[in-house]
Parts: sequence; structure tokens; C-alpha cells
Amino acid sequence: MYTISVETHFWALHQLRLADGSNEPTHGHNWAVTAQVSAKRLDSMGLAIDFGRIRVLLNRIIAQLHNESLEKLDYFRRNNPSAENVAKYVFDQLRPQLPKYLKLDFVQVAEHPGCAAKYAP
Repeated sequence: MYTISVETHFWALHQLRLADGSNEPTHGHNWAVTAQVSAKRLDSMGLAIDFGRIRVLLNRIIAQLHNESLEKLDYFRRNNPSAENVAKYVFDQLRPQLPKYLKLDFVQVAEHPGCAAKYAP
């Protein structure tokens, strides 16, 4: 099995809804997003997929989040804008855009170095 991963970044605000119904103060992060895919075979060039192709797809998705307050987006009105839910959002957007021979293993989102959430089905 071959695996590759691509990391990119975006900046966004968020405000978590806490268990007691209150909201934490709005604050921003420079989010790091990593997507890992795997393939059982390589193409004729010896690649699972070109890094640039994954980066383009990933950047299109995070462009919707960049410089935004996440709560303003429909998905995060329904789902708390946690790192876990950002990872799931990116995963769900990326998976259908990948070639069928690739498996999207996970998407990991770090809102601060050392503080990351990973989504894998």
C-alpha cells in the first residue's frame, strides 16, 4: 500500500458552543489541514497521485473557510465549529473528488501546533 499526505493552511475564526449552552469567546487560528490518501498501485509515472492535484482539491475546499468566521457557514451553524467537525467537513468535501482507486484515509486538522483532531470513517 502506498500512502501520501498533503498539508495546507488557512486562517479562520471560530466560537465553540460549550456544554452549558454558552459560547466561548470568538478567536482565530492558523489551521493546518493534512489529508492522507492511499493506493494499492501506482500510475505509469510511478505516482499514487500527484501531490499538486491533491493540494488543488484541498485548497478549493479550504478557500470556503479561509478568512471566515466558521459559524457563518451553514455546516457550522448545525455543527459546533470544533477541530473535529472541521476535519469531518473537509473529509466529506474531499472524498467524492478523488479518483476511485484512491482511499482517503483521514483528514487531520490542527488549530495550534500539538493540538490536532483527525477524522477517519
